[in-house]
Amino acid sequence: MSDALAGTTVLVRFALRRSRMALVWWILGITSLYPVQALTLEATYPTQADLDQLAASLSGNAAIIAIAGPEYALDTIGGQTAWQTSAFGAVLAGLMSTFLIVRQTRAGEENGADELVRAGAVGRAAPSAAAVTVATAANLTLIAAIALLLIACGLPAEGSWALGCACGLTGMVFMGLALIFAQVSSTSRGAWGLSGAAIGVAYALRAVGDVGDNAATWLSPIGWGQQMRAFADERWWPALLLLGATFVSIAVAHVLHDRRDFGAGLVAPRRGPASKGWRGGAYELAWRLQRPAVIGWLVGLSFGGAAYGTIGDDVGDLVGDSDLSGSLTGGETSGRALIDGFYGSATLMLAIITAAFGVALMLRARAEETAGRTEPVLATALHRRTYLASHVAVAVIASTVGVVFAGAATGWMYGVVSGSYDRVGQLAWSALTYAPAIWVMIGLTVLLVGFVPRLASLGWLGIGFAAVVMFFGPLLKFPDWITDLSPFSHLALVPLDDVAWAPILCLTLVAAALTTAGCVGFRRRDVQN
Repeated sequence: MSDALAGTTVLVRFALRRSRMALVWWILGITSLYPVQALTLEATYPTQADLDQLAASLSGNAAIIAIAGPEYALDTIGGQTAWQTSAFGAVLAGLMSTFLIVRQTRAGEENGADELVRAGAVGRAAPSAAAVTVATAANLTLIAAIALLLIACGLPAEGSWALGCACGLTGMVFMGLALIFAQVSSTSRGAWGLSGAAIGVAYALRAVGDVGDNAATWLSPIGWGQQMRAFADERWWPALLLLGATFVSIAVAHVLHDRRDFGAGLVAPRRGPASKGWRGGAYELAWRLQRPAVIGWLVGLSFGGAAYGTIGDDVGDLVGDSDLSGSLTGGETSGRALIDGFYGSATLMLAIITAAFGVALMLRARAEETAGRTEPVLATALHRRTYLASHVAVAVIASTVGVVFAGAATGWMYGVVSGSYDRVGQLAWSALTYAPAIWVMIGLTVLLVGFVPRLASLGWLGIGFAAVVMFFGPLLKFPDWITDLSPFSHLALVPLDDVAWAPILCLTLVAAALTTAGCVGFRRRDVQN
């Protein structure tokens, strides 16, 4: 082993021990998605006639293709499983890989841990090599676990391995990209932001390419994985693209690593303000910490809403007249009600994405704690309740503004396309009615931060659950009690339906109770690193 890699084995063992619980939850969460989907489909559509009817209802639906991916062998359990899981599984694998890379590289330099590590007999490249080793092992475990579980469910072995490889190899590409971003940015927050943007762009390129049947799919690693066509005349050469991109990105990261100083990024951080500005105390601090993320999310939500608005009144041509299309438009299949139902569902999707925005902002409080920056702040006269409340305030206000921006952008672009701007206020109001459900998601995250901070990232599971229940629940025929677990399910599909005030009030009270309980828990527990 060269001097630059000295100590890599020790750091690998340390990383595995440090992240063992996170790895278990990540791997279990991602792999369980696949067999659960396969078994649910098999129970819901037991005959070939049922599968044929399902495939006919899905075929050619541009909206669903944009969400899930290209349609291959939709008249089989394997094809349906691959279609409904491959895009989401790839995104989750990318997030897992980003977490492992950023935590073991940029975060270590940022909080000073790497400086202590490098005081021993450790080579300069050892931390990055250890991070890549652990992330690669995690993605290979995903491949094996997904394949073996699907085979155990009775699906063909070749398709099972192809689907597993599509997930794990895509995760490895995002691993390499995260390693590059860890060299570019001087903060773990910046590395996360760049990696998240890369995953989002990859998903969007895949959606554009699949809907338009153009080359944009081949600009996305998620698209490469789906082009392996699991359970539909599998082809393995796209796996070479994924492996090649992984090796190239790691090589680029290595070159960039050698060209920067320890603790610094290739892009220098912007200097802070020369004066204190307005005297907001903890609230000003929380805002300054979150401001870049808030601005980025607001811009992204506005663009997302505008993208829906470009459809104008051509909703029927896009979603068709299948049963699934009806579930996406509130059960309506024609006329003005169809348009109202479609934009109501679009606003719901934007609201769920905004809830993810709120959870991400709230988790920043936990990130500050693990980085060791919370304890010095609380050593002052600042009360714990005020500290956590400042992060809650930023998350609640920013997410509320964000969902309104998204709805208004949808209505504005609809007006540009159709010439009628009456939906700007209508869809902004429709989006605002989902704010209490977003607050519940934020409150759940506050509760985790307050009582079980090491499991605070489970707040993301609530977002994933809500998305699956609201958009795939009717397709998979979930029982009512499961659907009711999502706070979004209790709200009216405005503008198709009239606003129901009782659920709004109840969800607001639930959110307040969860947030209050989380603040109480944070006040009573020890601050952890």
